[in-house]
Amino acid sequence: MSAYTIQEHEYDMVVVGAGGAGLRATFGLAAKGLKTVCITKVFPTRSHTVAAQGGISAALGNMGEDDWRYHFFDTIKGSDWLGDQDAIEYMCKEAPAAIIELEHYGVPFSRTEDGKIYQRPFGGMTTRYGEGPAAQRTCAAADRTGHAMLHTLYQQSLAHDARFMIEYFALDLIWDDEGVCRGVLALDMAEGTLHLFRGHGVVLATGGYGRAYFSATSAHTCTGDGGGLVLRSGLALQDMEFVQFHPTGIYGAGCLITEGVRGEGGILRNSSGERFMERYAPHYKDLASRDVVSRSMTIEIREGRGVGAEKDHILLDLTHLGPEVIHEKLPGIAESARIFANVDVTRQPIPVLPTVHYNMGGIPTNYHGEVVQKVGENPDQVVQGLYAIGEAACVSVHGANRLGSNSLLDLVVFGRAAANRCAQTIKPGASHKVLPASACDKALANLDKLRNANGASPTAEIRLNMQRTMQSDAAVFRTSKTLSEGCEKMAKIFTSFEDVKVSDRSLVWNSDLIETYELQNLLYNAVATITSAEQRKESRGAHAHEDFPDRDDANWQKHTLVKVDGKGASSFDFRPVHMYTLSDDVGVVPPKKRVY
Repeated sequence: MSAYTIQEHEYDMVVVGAGGAGLRATFGLAAKGLKTVCITKVFPTRSHTVAAQGGISAALGNMGEDDWRYHFFDTIKGSDWLGDQDAIEYMCKEAPAAIIELEHYGVPFSRTEDGKIYQRPFGGMTTRYGEGPAAQRTCAAADRTGHAMLHTLYQQSLAHDARFMIEYFALDLIWDDEGVCRGVLALDMAEGTLHLFRGHGVVLATGGYGRAYFSATSAHTCTGDGGGLVLRSGLALQDMEFVQFHPTGIYGAGCLITEGVRGEGGILRNSSGERFMERYAPHYKDLASRDVVSRSMTIEIREGRGVGAEKDHILLDLTHLGPEVIHEKLPGIAESARIFANVDVTRQPIPVLPTVHYNMGGIPTNYHGEVVQKVGENPDQVVQGLYAIGEAACVSVHGANRLGSNSLLDLVVFGRAAANRCAQTIKPGASHKVLPASACDKALANLDKLRNANGASPTAEIRLNMQRTMQSDAAVFRTSKTLSEGCEKMAKIFTSFEDVKVSDRSLVWNSDLIETYELQNLLYNAVATITSAEQRKESRGAHAHEDFPDRDDANWQKHTLVKVDGKGASSFDFRPVHMYTLSDDVGVVPPKKRVY
């Protein structure tokens, strides 16, 4: 493979991805004195965290009673008892300090009258272990919280002298003969040059793979590159069947309307103007957890109470909130509704539909951000040199269903945890081991193959087939029939990638090649998702299987591990859910029926 020249760079740590998780890790690592480089395919403040609207959860108790133990309970209940309770304890306990830290770094949170950080209610967030009223736990910077956080974290990374390789695409992970991750091969998209970034550790913070679906709130950059890199390296992903549909994507556009709208008092209505959530979740109504609200909306539409000419969506009504509240608390939502739905929210409701929003599954890790795999009898074997954080990872703090505003918390808590872990275990400036001569061969062979691909199917055509199949066969409701048909279709679509056509042969700004790489990553993630869903014979959280409507703790309270080989065939194993805590500050929450 000598046709390619590779420039080699040595760092202590390599971070892939510059969203909230990647930036929190990057500046955390740099602040600890580790020479750190962050590789990102888009400019850091264009990462998808910029789109996070509603806020970040922490039991500060600024707007009423709260306790991190209530947050711990809600997160476990939200996860439908698939979340690891040690990791959940770590996250919820660290949350208040993480928020205050963000504020000190410069995140401009909204304020209460007496100057405290403003907090709004969010779905599934309660007090007194689900017995009390809804908790006001979600710290917000108006409805642009992710935007505020991302800019602040990027500034901090620059202040701590981290290096950024912007518009570089990570092609493959590079391993040594012992199975230790030693770096990343990346393409500088502007120059068309290849770079090997050597590190004592690689942190994958590449976000979710929402673009495997036709309608998603995710940016077009959310192509599951980290999951693709891991699956193509022969490792397993975890809990891929759990895909969250956000109840309120703008109908037709998929653009997100934050749960903060319902937190501020917005109401979902069907074609007769009825507030139907009172029937499905009598206690918390529109603020039940996302999977419950999405299913309730889908049932309303299926039973003929949808809105519009096609009766295929629902209305989100804010008109009763008044212009002052909307302009102060939800200015970005008013703007999005005007642009994408042509609606004035002070006078008209917003047409909405459940839309793919978040991937609970991902690269399995422990609460230090270290990637783990099941090896023999050990379900928690650490993969040397590899870390994963944020939506790319599965810690698992979200289990079968993530609570709104827990994802921004997940980013900062585990971005920080990974930086701390690396600072403990890696010596700054330590010398790098010599790599075997063949270390990059597989990566270069894949590059050569895709760059010269001259089949009959353009990338866009294969991508559309995948997205339509996932949307129809692995959606809000699933049946044995749709899942088995979907698996067959996805197997054919995966195979059709062998016949992909790339028309641009250059390496300089070759968007055709980059999109083909992204499609390759998406296909691995999509196959992992639909085959994992097909084998889970129960309903839990976001995985609603109509032929198995009940949760089955006896047989299925376990994490799915899935590998996908180069032919698109999946193989499965399982890890136990961690039903233990890290300290005696809080007790294990035993499974019970999940009602709101």
